[in-house]
Amino acid sequence: MSSLVTLDHIHKQHRLGNQTVHALSDVCLEINRGEFVAVVGPSGSGKSTLLSILGCLDRPSCGSYYLHDEDVFAQSKIRLSELRNRHIGIIFQDFNLLPRLTALENVALPLFYRREPMRNPTARARAVLEEVGLGTRMRHMPAQLSGGEQQRVAIARAIVNDPDLLLADEPTGALDTSTRDAILALLDVLQRAALTVVLVTHDPEVASYARRTIRLRDGAIIGDTGCRGAA
Repeated sequence: MSSLVTLDHIHKQHRLGNQTVHALSDVCLEINRGEFVAVVGPSGSGKSTLLSILGCLDRPSCGSYYLHDEDVFAQSKIRLSELRNRHIGIIFQDFNLLPRLTALENVALPLFYRREPMRNPTARARAVLEEVGLGTRMRHMPAQLSGGEQQRVAIARAIVNDPDLLLADEPTGALDTSTRDAILALLDVLQRAALTVVLVTHDPEVASYARRTIRLRDGAIIGDTGCRGAA
């Protein structure tokens, strides 16, 4: 497999009063196309910071991030926005759906930000909602959907642009066990269809769905089942 993501000596620091907090410390990482990776660690270990950098929502203090061999943070703001919209999909724990838009409208929204507009964005959004099992619920508002259905809408929105990299930040944290398992099974299906999935979680059962586990503590990688000799 060829590398999709390369992180080269990534550091992220925050100022907290007179102190410097090291959210990430010298993180080096490669993720290949088609992998299903879980990032685990206790609260404050740097999981969400790592995901934010992978999703181009935050910049490292130093170090480089390559996506498709392109130096992500060396790009202009316009090019960075294009990379994020075209190549990266993000799923949030709290869904982040717009409450005044239907499921169909929520999913179609990213298609209107493409540099090259799609001829029929509504048809594409409808097809993706069918793919995630919501063909009969696409005209419903978010408040009319269950938690599991809202997360499926969020997944559909994240994949509607056919990204290469799908990032999921505790996507099942607000769901019951049976709904959690259904969402994880859906992510597994998407990964098997050649999508690269990176899942952040503190739950070992959720992490077990991935085929590679990266462990963080105090902003550093302390274990990686994808690396020979890792803990």
